[in-house]
Amino acid sequence: MTNPRPFIIFGSPIIEDDEIREVVASMESGWLGTGPKVARFEQDFAAYKGASHVAAVNSCTAALHLSMLAAGLQPGDEVITTPLTFCASVNAIIHAGLTPVLADIDPVTMNIDPNQVEARITPHTQAILPVHFAGRPCDMDGLRSIAKQHQLKIIEDCAHAIETEYKGQKAGTIGDFGCFSFYVTKNIITGEGGMVLARQEEDLARVKMLALHGMSKDAWKRFSDDGYKHYQVIECGFKYNMMDLQAAIGIHQLRRVEAYWQRRQTIWQTYNQAFGDLPITLPADPEPETRHGYHLYTLLIDEAQTGIGRDAFLDAMTQRRIGVGVHYLSIPEHPYYQQTFGWRPDDYPHAMRIGRQTVSMPLSPKLSDEDVEYVREAVHSILRCICT
Repeated sequence: MTNPRPFIIFGSPIIEDDEIREVVASMESGWLGTGPKVARFEQDFAAYKGASHVAAVNSCTAALHLSMLAAGLQPGDEVITTPLTFCASVNAIIHAGLTPVLADIDPVTMNIDPNQVEARITPHTQAILPVHFAGRPCDMDGLRSIAKQHQLKIIEDCAHAIETEYKGQKAGTIGDFGCFSFYVTKNIITGEGGMVLARQEEDLARVKMLALHGMSKDAWKRFSDDGYKHYQVIECGFKYNMMDLQAAIGIHQLRRVEAYWQRRQTIWQTYNQAFGDLPITLPADPEPETRHGYHLYTLLIDEAQTGIGRDAFLDAMTQRRIGVGVHYLSIPEHPYYQQTFGWRPDDYPHAMRIGRQTVSMPLSPKLSDEDVEYVREAVHSILRCICT
């Protein structure tokens, strides 16, 4: 009996010897929490993004939460965001004591539609939280024009968009804040982790202070060999700091960010060629003057065209030992938001349709050419069985 083909894990990261040695060195040093390696990772990320004010935290969710607080938003203020996102984008708004408002997406780019944003502005609107979905930059010219006209903050959710650029500007440096994720399925990883970029130095200082219990600057150094440092609690903060154990991974991941991007781009192009003749919708090409982060490759499975529903397609791929994802069921599909805000999926028809049809294909740089070919064969096999 032959062994089954190894399961292709969706979003499986590449962990190399450099990361392992760096983590071991941290453990041997005894400095596991926030320390010099976090500071080094911050410096390296700032250099990569061309930014001056950065803070490493323990998740993109924390980054979003802290950014809204540092932006000076007050309870009851409204923040407009997309219905096609992970729940963390909306949850962070709620945790900050603010009111989330949804604006539907452009059905081609799958990003928030500035026209829909404009239609939902009220006297209580204080910020826009665009999500660069799948690594494709939002229409930042349109959003910045709206923000300028109405004096709104822009907090970019860049969880998918480390390498993304828009008209020569790097994602996360365009708005007032940029928030990044290093979760295990992201383009570079620390296991769990995030980063905040802020346009204003004073905003970043507040983010750093709030991220570590509201303690005064450099309180993390209080146990260093420079001698004990007294600290003061300035605000009631949070436990959102990144550990050196996480940064030890990120330092080396970041050095390979461009090589990983190039590999994902190659896989993306291979998929485009492989699936172009099938009765499914492929991702739109990147827009001019942009750089796509190639974080997700999403197919839309319309049962009326293919003869198979999205969920049946998911099951068929899993049976072939291929990990796939759903990014995302629209936010109004979930019971909590329906019960709390009265949102209904059909109020956001583009997000609803895409959320019910979307399948994210494996796109990790860890995929071999053989893996990519196996994915191609599986998709063709499933649809041939249905369509012929």
